Amino acid sequence: MVWWVVAEADPEGWLFGVPFVVLATAASLALTPSREWRIRPLGAFRYAVYFIQQSVMGGIDVSMRAIKPSLPIDPLIVRYRMRLAPEYARVLFADTVSLLPGTLSSGFEGESMTIHVLDCELDVEQSLRDVEERVAGVFGLPLTAEGGDIVDLEGTGGCELG
Repeated sequence: MVWWVVAEADPEGWLFGVPFVVLATAASLALTPSREWRIRPLGAFRYAVYFIQQSVMGGIDVSMRAIKPSLPIDPLIVRYRMRLAPEYARVLFADTVSLLPGTLSSGFEGESMTIHVLDCELDVEQSLRDVEERVAGVFGLPLTAEGGDIVDLEGTGGCELG
């Protein structure tokens, strides 16, 4: 589509564009090192649906907190023990947590990830488990038996998690 726009809908542009795209794709595939992971289409679809739903709900929540200052904002920092073993899955997990409103991943330490949470009243632990399960589904990975829990927190202002 981009090539069609660049060529100003001139059909002769395809004489250059199609071979160029084929060669560029072939070169990309030949030069890219093999990867150890595979994406599962059904898992990726479930992840995408979940991500869109959570993004919309989170965006509405953050907007309401900005419009109505009476809504609570009680931030905290939690350390979550991950159940995902491969690094590539952990990176997608951290990126997903950061893109969803109300949470921000801020670092890894061993098996744990540090996360900033907007309000301690949110069910953070269950939300993180849900995201982790969706990410595992994208790659068809099993989750480790240990983990999936918050091991440390700071700044709760009186909130209890669980």
